[in-house]
Amino acid sequence: MTLSAGTRIGPYEIVSPLGAGGMGEVYRAKDTRLGREVALKVLPESFSRDAERLRRFEQEARSVAALNHPNILAIHDVGEEKGAPYLVSELLEGHSLRQELGGGAVPTRRAVEYGTQIAQGLAAAHDKGIIHRDLKPENIFVCNDGRLKILDFGLAKLATPAVVEDDGVTRGSSMQETQPGLVMGTVGYMSPEQVRGEPADARSDIFSLGSILYEMISGQRAFRRDTAAETMTAVLKEDPPEINTTTKPVAPAVERIVRRCLEKKPLQRFQSARDLAFNLDGVTGISSTGAQAPAVAEKASRKWSIPVVAALTCLLLGAMASWLFFRSRSATVQPSFQQLTFDRGLIYAARFAPDGRSIYYSASWNGQPLQLYSTEPDSPESRPLNQLNSTLFAVSASQIAISLGCRDRFIGVCEGTLATVPVSGGAPREIAADVLSADWTADGNQMALIRQAGGKYQVEFPRGAKIYESEHWMSYLRISPDGKYLAFGEFGSINGDSGWVMVLDRSGKIVTRTDPFVSFEGVAWGPSDDEVWIGTTATTQAGWADAIVGLSLSGKQRLVYRVPGMMRLHDVSRSGKLLISRESWRTGLQFRGPEDKKERDLSWLDYATVRDISADGSEITFDDWGQAAGTTSLAYMRRTDGTQPVKLGAWWLPTLSPDGKWVLAIEGDISATRGLSILPTGAGDVRKLDSPIFLQRTSLGWMLDGKAIYFAGDDGHGWRGYVTDIVGGAPKAITPVISVRPSNTETHLVSPDGKYFFARDADGKAMLYPVVSGDAKPVVGWMPEDIWITWATDGKSAFVYRDERTSAPVYRLDVTSGKRELVRTLEVGDPAGLTAIPNVRFTPDGKAYAYSYSRELSDLFLVQGVK
Repeated sequence: MTLSAGTRIGPYEIVSPLGAGGMGEVYRAKDTRLGREVALKVLPESFSRDAERLRRFEQEARSVAALNHPNILAIHDVGEEKGAPYLVSELLEGHSLRQELGGGAVPTRRAVEYGTQIAQGLAAAHDKGIIHRDLKPENIFVCNDGRLKILDFGLAKLATPAVVEDDGVTRGSSMQETQPGLVMGTVGYMSPEQVRGEPADARSDIFSLGSILYEMISGQRAFRRDTAAETMTAVLKEDPPEINTTTKPVAPAVERIVRRCLEKKPLQRFQSARDLAFNLDGVTGISSTGAQAPAVAEKASRKWSIPVVAALTCLLLGAMASWLFFRSRSATVQPSFQQLTFDRGLIYAARFAPDGRSIYYSASWNGQPLQLYSTEPDSPESRPLNQLNSTLFAVSASQIAISLGCRDRFIGVCEGTLATVPVSGGAPREIAADVLSADWTADGNQMALIRQAGGKYQVEFPRGAKIYESEHWMSYLRISPDGKYLAFGEFGSINGDSGWVMVLDRSGKIVTRTDPFVSFEGVAWGPSDDEVWIGTTATTQAGWADAIVGLSLSGKQRLVYRVPGMMRLHDVSRSGKLLISRESWRTGLQFRGPEDKKERDLSWLDYATVRDISADGSEITFDDWGQAAGTTSLAYMRRTDGTQPVKLGAWWLPTLSPDGKWVLAIEGDISATRGLSILPTGAGDVRKLDSPIFLQRTSLGWMLDGKAIYFAGDDGHGWRGYVTDIVGGAPKAITPVISVRPSNTETHLVSPDGKYFFARDADGKAMLYPVVSGDAKPVVGWMPEDIWITWATDGKSAFVYRDERTSAPVYRLDVTSGKRELVRTLEVGDPAGLTAIPNVRFTPDGKAYAYSYSRELSDLFLVQGVK
């Protein structure tokens, strides 16, 4: 029902109607409290009839309200008036993109600029985990000042599609949770996965933006057909015509960007909206060149042709001469690399000293304990500083900041007690516990740090003053040379190097934040005060960091330098010198069967990590997260007789069913929504498990009857153990909040009688939780260093081990009496570069086993001439 002028909705007074759509009616209204005009949207009656839908609407609206981005409609308020929910937003003056496209294609340059703004708005929302799901020209508003606003962000998730009409719009009916099998979006702009009813992620919005870009540039819809069904078929199976063949030529770079957005497979599209915005911004200057050149040539008067050609010839010759001159000069200023270290082992951190000559670093050489060293470029030797089990944080003119009692958080990243040591030598002075990173201001008077506190991680600047807090662990903290900003990395997983880089000002306000990188290894301020240099991946397909990328305070990125192979960025001097390490990270896989007299090497690719072993020891499963796998985890099965592995596909944590016919695994694409699936070990189809989407999952396994599975999952409120039937049904939590190991790999957690589930409680204490009913009880004799392997056949004891980096003692532990028996000590012959034995798998009878070991080797280089 249309509201008349003067009607009051809460504190808002209706002025006039603005429009109506599937998600409600929109009015111009006056905020009587603040005296400003706003847009007020009254939602459909279906919202007020469903309490759960209303709750989700309010939750979505609050999430979008927190975005605060210039390219997203600002939400001011949300409320309910006489059972009618409403949403209040900023009032925009201008027109929709659909209205602008009513006149046909827009100039290519403007289309690229529009696309860049939309991508930037999407990036901000995706950073917060909010997906639009219904991006189309009707939901893009062009303000009178040329700025674009994305409308209805987050509301598409609330509309349950039921009827697909031939006008190309998918309309909602009744409220349900977003589930696989439901088609959600607008026909012609939906991604292929949306058409198939699969969950939408950030890359689905990128596909929709690609459709909009195509339409803006060509003047034609990319996939429009006579009926909705035919349109959806085109989305799934057909590519739109080349843009150059529609109305006018387009620069090839622009065509390539649009084509990549419209790839059928999500993995082949841009993996982030920020990456797309970066690429669009880079072609702004050339986007209309191809279209304008023929027109300019056609309009040129014949009488001017000879002088123009002569002038162009002179310019071309002059440019060629300049190019040859500067080419000969630039050949002498290519970057130079000087190797500084020559031992075998892992470098944790390296810094330039303020004097500009000395270099300090921490490393574990030749299997020896981690310690500090100093060196100078003029000398090939390194001098130990006699600070064992310590890594380097920062160097000032008079002191060195170190971590005492380094506990590996990730490869080469420590958590320990922050301490300072005089440069001249002496005993360390302890400052703060549980610190992951620290840095000094340029004058050495103030320190910033990252530490763990109360189950969260916080940034302090100066020390003791918390300015930022996160659930995610953080590291690589660096203060800008002028002392105004902090840059650091925040990691999305508990045991990997994928994450994003953030820049804060001294008050804790976020200045800029990157999209997640597949891998990033090191953060440092560049030679100037306004650019952060990041060691990361140069492409979205690389598995490990192989480049240096510059990040400006405005959020723009540029490729500074790329190297072959893996690298880590440690430091950048004010004169532009770099400290980087060339990295070689490998994981080996060893196996020994009942009849083997010694271990056999079953390694594969560069980072094979064992995940499971069959009860008779005849088969193992493993996955690979290394350079060979790129951005995905590749899962394999392998017979232990040494035959070639069988690739299962892009999966993670493959775990064998009791009968060996199936493998339970997590989707391996780190950019995707990572659900659980069951894979056949022989002929058959993959079966996706219908269960709610968890933020993270780990510790997979099968119940003994093979009809149900268990996993540890984090739904945003903490980790818990869950059990679910493989034929369907919601997972059932069988534990309270628990803690999981950083390495994420324990399995075979359910006792042989199916009664108990092993897990650590929130304080890290080992417990046995009842699967069906009963009381939880502690694991007697458990020690904090113990790592679970599997239940033994008798059901009264379990195999556990300790990761001692270069070796791993394995024990049989009676879980009720606490009796402990050493079964075997696993050792790798060459200790150089060994950092962990992350996974051990034993058969329940203890007669066969497999394990993985990690070896990381580094060489430190001084690099000059990179700009």
